[in-house]
Amino acid sequence: MSIKLKRGLWVVVADGEKALFLRNQGDNKFPKLEVVYEMEQENPPTREQGTDKPGRYAEGPRSAIEDTDWHRLNKERFAIDIADRLYKLAHRGEFDAVVLIAPPQVLGEMRQKLHKEVDEKIQAEIPKTLTNHTISDIENLLRAA
Repeated sequence: MSIKLKRGLWVVVADGEKALFLRNQGDNKFPKLEVVYEMEQENPPTREQGTDKPGRYAEGPRSAIEDTDWHRLNKERFAIDIADRLYKLAHRGEFDAVVLIAPPQVLGEMRQKLHKEVDEKIQAEIPKTLTNHTISDIENLLRAA
């Protein structure tokens, strides 16, 4: 995979709780990513979100209903929020090309929700968790890709 780090390229680094929208102010040889927008969602573990006991269908040994995974559902909702934000930015002509960097599951959720207008501008997808990395670490990864 070869990523052309042209000036103005957007890079979205996300996980299930945080997203950084970065714009390259440099070039292919010397990328200089600057934060344009940041999104965060508080998403505690499911055990801290749901307190009810699982429901039951009827009496019997296999009657329990599986607990809702609130943590996973919030990650999916956050992926939808990121996809919506990307659509609004693309629709306003804010970027011509974008690179998505997220864990595989989040990337999959986002991909399902992306509008065609955004999908056409995706230059690359990198299935990694980089939200806790520095901007220079992200620049180095992109340069190496």
